[in-house]
Amino acid sequence: MKKHKKGRKVALRLSVFAIISLLFYACASTPKLSDKTELLIKTVMHEPVPEMVTGKTGFAISNGWKVWYERIPTKTSKKGTIVLVMGAANDALSWPPDFISKFTDAGYEVIRYDHRGTGLTQRLKKTDKAYSLADMANDPIAILDNLNIKKAHIIGVSMGGMISQLATIEHEERFESLTSIMSSADIFDSSLPNPSPEVLPQMISAVIKYGIFGGKKSQIKLQFVHKRILMGEATGDIASKPLAEAALYNLKKRDGYHFIAGRQHQKAMELAKPRYESLSKLKIPVLVIHGKQDPVIPFEHGIKMASVIPNADSLWVDNMGHDLPDAELDLISAKILRKIEENNIQ
Repeated sequence: MKKHKKGRKVALRLSVFAIISLLFYACASTPKLSDKTELLIKTVMHEPVPEMVTGKTGFAISNGWKVWYERIPTKTSKKGTIVLVMGAANDALSWPPDFISKFTDAGYEVIRYDHRGTGLTQRLKKTDKAYSLADMANDPIAILDNLNIKKAHIIGVSMGGMISQLATIEHEERFESLTSIMSSADIFDSSLPNPSPEVLPQMISAVIKYGIFGGKKSQIKLQFVHKRILMGEATGDIASKPLAEAALYNLKKRDGYHFIAGRQHQKAMELAKPRYESLSKLKIPVLVIHGKQDPVIPFEHGIKMASVIPNADSLWVDNMGHDLPDAELDLISAKILRKIEENNIQ
């Protein structure tokens, strides 16, 4: 009996040691925030929270799921509609405001929405069955149906690019063009480079350090740290105030961040089948954009995808990791608008 108790004590000590070691690693392996960023976050937290949602909002029902969306009007006469599809574990507010304004200024209304498990969109209960990437591809269709919009241009980043690919493959008649940014037609393509082995451990460490422990301030810091990790070897400044304000808005006026959604999204991507053959049959204009320093989905994925799609256009961006760099928003949005308008797709 004494041996049994002694064994339990040893096991407990080892578990405590393992937890302490994990916490130490989490603190040591994540990028450090500058004093300037720390001060900015502190300042934003003591200022009134600016309104981040100014368009018309609503919920669409997608195979039983309540999906929140915002419809942002154009600032000039309307030329068309653009649907934005964000990446894994991110919601509608993750889109840079300056990126959205490039399109509304050019005459396009913009629709953005919260992925399943994020923002104000319905979350998955533990007892529910997991959803697939194909299920998620029904969400933008449900939104278009809800708004009685027959056709739109669709732009997706990372997982959002995969969802946009599936949406156009299954419902090509609903889309006027597809723009796939920092994405892949098969993330497990063995002929292409793998993600940087440092990214996932760093992302997890950041969640442990800032997401699990600490309050609102730590959760805001997490958004900065994740952005830095996803930049990889790319350099450049971050539009810090909009990022901090969006994070604070999410925490105070919405449903906050739910990290389990990221795992559910990852599972959906893991179960998805390659899309090369289906993409090769698309008739609508396609633009593939990828950063050359992408540490998550190496830009060779973009090159291969563009090569299999008939008449696909492409843009390979220097000094761009797995994010939308503020310094390149003009370049990226201008290329998208040229692709949309050179085909007289209105």
